[in-house]
Formats: sequence, C-alpha cells, structure tokens
Amino acid sequence: MASALTDKLSRLVKDLRGQGRITESNVTDMLREVRMALLEADVALPVVRDFIARVKDKALGQEVLGSLQPGQVLVSIVNRELAATMGEGVSDINLAAQPPAVILMAGLQGAGKTTTTAKLAKHLIEKRKKKVLTVSGDVYRPAAIEQLKTVTAQAGAEWFPSTPDQNPVDIGRAALDYAKKHFFDVLLVDTAGRLAIDEALMLEIKNLHAVLNPVETLFVVDAMQGQDAVNTAKAFKEALPLTGIILTKTDGDSRGGAALSVRQITGAPIKFAGTSEKLDGLEVFDAERHAGRILGMGDIVALVEQVTAGVDIEAAKKLADKVKSGGGFDLNDFLAQIQQMKQMGGLSSLMDKLPAAMAAKAGQVDMDKAERDIKRKEGIIHSMTPLERRKPDLIKATRKRRIAAGAGVHVQEVNRMLKEFEQMQDMMKKMKGGGMMKMMKRLGGMKGMPKMPF
Repeated sequence: MASALTDKLSRLVKDLRGQGRITESNVTDMLREVRMALLEADVALPVVRDFIARVKDKALGQEVLGSLQPGQVLVSIVNRELAATMGEGVSDINLAAQPPAVILMAGLQGAGKTTTTAKLAKHLIEKRKKKVLTVSGDVYRPAAIEQLKTVTAQAGAEWFPSTPDQNPVDIGRAALDYAKKHFFDVLLVDTAGRLAIDEALMLEIKNLHAVLNPVETLFVVDAMQGQDAVNTAKAFKEALPLTGIILTKTDGDSRGGAALSVRQITGAPIKFAGTSEKLDGLEVFDAERHAGRILGMGDIVALVEQVTAGVDIEAAKKLADKVKSGGGFDLNDFLAQIQQMKQMGGLSSLMDKLPAAMAAKAGQVDMDKAERDIKRKEGIIHSMTPLERRKPDLIKATRKRRIAAGAGVHVQEVNRMLKEFEQMQDMMKKMKGGGMMKMMKRLGGMKGMPKMPF
C-alpha cells in the first residue's frame, strides 16, 4: 500500500538516521520533503498542516537536540505522529450490547461493502466466536442481495433473505426480529451505496439507523480513493454518528492518502483494513504498525501473525514425526508444503510486511512469476497417480511425459520440480540426523542472505 509515499518517507528515514547533528535548517528541509510526499499521496491539506506542525514542534524541542542520536529520535517522532494521525493503537469493535449487536455498514457503491460485510462476519465467527446473521438492504444494485448470500455462505455465517421490491427499513426490522428469535449474537446490515452522495441515500440510511439503533456504524471506504474519500467521509459523518472506519483495498498500489485523512476528518477510529480480496483478508487496524509500514519499517508482528495463522501446527508435527521415524519425505508432503505457503496468503502478501530494505532485496525476484511457479508445481503433482506421489523413484521418462501432458507443461518443468523436491528431501534427511542447527548456520552464513529479525 501507498508505495510512492513509503518509498519517499523510507528514503528520508534512512538519511535522517545517519545525521549526527540536527539543526533547525535540516529539520525544515526534511519537513518540506515530508509535506510534498503527503500531498502527492492525496492526504487532505488540513491533515498535512496539522501533522507537519506537530512534528516540527517536537523536532525542535530538547528531545531531539539534546539526544546523542538525534536522527534516530527524529525518525521515532515522525513514526509516532503518523500513528497519532491514524488513531491511537487498536480500536476494537464494540459488541457490548443486548444480543443481537447490530452493525450497520455504510459507504459509497464500489467501496467493497458487501465483500467486507462477509469478511467481518468471518472475523467475528473465527476470532470472537459469535453467531452471525447478515442481511442486505441494497434493493437497487442488481444482484447485490445474491452476492451477499454467496459470500455469507463462504464466510460460514447465516443469511437473511430480502427482495428488491421491499423497503430497506422493513427488511432491517424483519432481520432484527429474526435475529432476536433465533439467538444471534450479531446482525450485520449491508446498506445500499450510490455512485455519488445524494439526499435520498442519506435519508434512507438515517431512517435505517433510527430503526435499528446499531451499536456500531462502520464507514467502508476505498483506500485508493484519496481526496474523494475525504469528501465522502465528511458527508457520511454529517448524516450518521459513525463509530468506526474500515479501509478496503489497502493491498492496491494506492497513494495512501485515505488512511491518513479519514481518521482526522471523521473523528472515528479506523477499526479494520482490507488486505486482500480473499474472505480472510481483513485485519484489525493497528495505527502504530501501519505507520511503520508507511515509513518502510515493515510490520514483522503482522508477518509472524500471518505465518502462524497459516501454518497447520498439527500437520507440521505429523511431518516432523514421520521424518524422525524414518518414514521419508514424499511428493504428498512436498505438495502439503506448497499449500501451506498459499494458506499464508502468498508470497506478495508476506513481502508487503517486510521492512523496505529486505523487501527491495527480495523484490529483485518477480513475485508474480514466483507465485505462478508455485501453482505450476501444484498442477504437476496433481497430474501424478497416488502411487507416484508416494514413490517418486518410479517416475521415469514415460511417466514424466504423461505427467507433463496432464499438467499442460513441458517435460523440463517436471524435471525441474522433481529436482527441487529432491533438494527438499535431502534437507529433511539432514534434519532427521540432528543436523538442523548446522544447516541453519550454513544458510545464515550464505552471501547476500538478509539477517532475519527473530
């Protein structure tokens, strides 16, 4: 997210860190660069002015000038004020209400409200262990109701039916009544969006809010909208008592202005960020960690969380026990390792959370090409028989040709995949022999390997 802003600010951070002495002159120069970077990222002008004034005030104080490492202190001030602009730490969703807790989803058409509703349902089911019902009050957009039905089923929640000929307020009342009778913990209400703000939309959502009395009114905004997001935020803030913001499409190559603007413009905290199109691509928004990402410092905590969530601990233990007992490492195990990588959200998603310097190093590899390569390997293994997967030594020339044809690749691709499998197999044998530490030391000593922050 916000790649241009991140590039500029991370360069400034690098320059500042090397400064042995900070003067009013180089603080002014630095802030000029920061101001330009923020404006180019489409951050609202009042937000930029306020941010620059706060940083300047602190940067010219004793905290920096009296420090032995003023450059480092100045970077931490920029980081802290960026976080303060987006909110303080984490603002969790409020479910402290007599069940069902009603959550109203508001925003313009195209912001991703319907998909985000399903993502939030999945989050509440998996992380908060809640029984969730969704309903669509969008009677205008073709197939909106059916779309919510589909994604709700994928999220594991229950869907309340509605039809385009109904009034949204009547839909809301009926859904709330059903949720009470069937003991749901949460009712998520997806409202209609428009391509532009209009009075009819605002009146309708005000009426819906009055009837449902939601515990949360979440404003869903596209992070790629930039300045438009600010105008939309103002209009919704005037119409509704917003309790929180969900930023969608933060994985896009956006300028990032929305993340820095909407919090200050609406006064409502950013509660979630959409990180991918997948239904599990919604993370609780942490202002400090997000500021670190914008400054090119990465988000190692989120990286570890993503890897941990994607790893099947039980499957990993079974594989370790199998290898230890001399059971060997076959192509079924190799396929399972590939699928683990996919569960973690893919290479590009992991890369996004690395510090800029490490990501730049790893970025020399084409991530799209690497992800295509992973899918190709999966296709090759799926083209094999169960016996071939268990006993790879059986795979000779004739079988290779059949497997290649089944996977739609050249025989050379099958050979390359088998060679990589053999290398992994050798690695597993070393682990069985207790040589894991030696192997890690060798890897750590390889030229050009980045030092991992563990």
